Formats: sequence, structure tokens, C-alpha cells
Amino acid sequence: MGRVTEQSISLALSSLWARLPDERLVGLGYSVPYLDRFRADTERTFAFMPAGQGAVNWPPAEASDTVLVFDEELPLPDASVDRVLMVHSLEFAENPRETLKEIWRVLAPGGRLVIVVPNRRGVWAQLEHTPFGSGRPYSRGQLTALFRETNFTPGASSEALFFPPTRIRALLKLRSSFERLGRSIWPVFSGVIIAEAQKRLYQGLPVAARASRRVFVPVLAPQGVPTTRSAREPSAKS
Repeated sequence: MGRVTEQSISLALSSLWARLPDERLVGLGYSVPYLDRFRADTERTFAFMPAGQGAVNWPPAEASDTVLVFDEELPLPDASVDRVLMVHSLEFAENPRETLKEIWRVLAPGGRLVIVVPNRRGVWAQLEHTPFGSGRPYSRGQLTALFRETNFTPGASSEALFFPPTRIRALLKLRSSFERLGRSIWPVFSGVIIAEAQKRLYQGLPVAARASRRVFVPVLAPQGVPTTRSAREPSAKS
């Protein structure tokens, strides 16, 4: 199921994004199965994985381009990347608006964002055994509203995963037929929505400073253990 899911979403992504010559691409979430498709054409590609999710080494057998991040404070300067691909990310974000505002910050003027999210109306979001059965599903209207609230201009969109989320090989072999038929007859019931947006600029738009919400807890900081003797000893007088 994982393989055919990846193939269906990759085909839908290709219809939205052409080649990325000399551009800087960041994948946020678990996007590594799809980054390989675009990586050869980019200037550089990074896989950013939220701390709550954990990270895996990518690409395999090469120097790692994986970074463990807090999705509301990405370790990038302003306007430093051209495209961002979010997969298995927005549906798990603690504060989706703050996450998209942070992506707006790191995108260059005219930069593009593509989000793959579970479709609220689809069967895949209702079943826990599917790759998109966890997190917060979205409707197309909710995504459009979220884009506009965070200064993105909604663009093209696509759908994928019209075949049933089953492990029966005979049905999975009919995946291509289900995908073609689904796009024509019931596009609102796709398993995932794939939506593109472009960074929108306003001249003189003030940027409010906000405090970091990260809390650092030292894991190995020695605190000392109070003993019975130290508890009985009187404190030193100055």
C-alpha cells in the first residue's frame, strides 16, 4: 500500500510542479519519498522533519541532508528557499497558522508551497491503517482559507488516492483505473488533496516579533541528590 500510495501522489505532484532548475527545495514532514523525484534538478534539497516526528537519514549512503526542526522556527534565514513541499506535516502541526507563517518567512518572493493533506471527505482519512489515517484532515475550502490568512495566494490543486485503501493485491493492481475514474466522477472524495500556493507580498507590511515557544529541558544536566546529612547541617552564616 505504501508503494502504490507514493506512486499515485508522485504523479499528481508532477502535474503541479515542473522541473526545478537551480532552485532550493525544502521538504517538511515525511517528504523523502517525493524529494527524490525533484532532487536531481535543484541547487540543493533538504528534508526537514519535525521534532515530534523524529528523523531518518536521507539520502541513504550519502552525506545526510536531514534536519530535525521545530516547524514554527525553521533554521533558515528570511527568503532563503524557492519551494517547500509539506507531506505528513500540516495535519500534525500544533498551530497550522504559525507553521505557514514561518514557511512564508523563509520562502523567497514568488516562492511556492505545495501541501499534501488528508481529504476530510475521503475514506483514507477515516481508517487508521492507511498512511493518511492520522492527524487533522482538511477540506479544500479550509486549505484555501488558511492560505489567505497567512498571506499566500492559492494556486492550482490536484487529487490522488481514489483507489480503496486495501491490501488486496488484485484491487491494488487496478489503481490506475481507479485514479482515472475518480478524477472524472468523484474528485471531492479523493484520499488526499494536493494544493499549491504562492508567497504573497505586501509593501510595508510590519512583522511583529514573537517569543519562541520552544522549551529546552536539559537531559543530562547534573542536579545533585540531597542526602539526610546535608538536610541536617545548618546553613552557613555570612
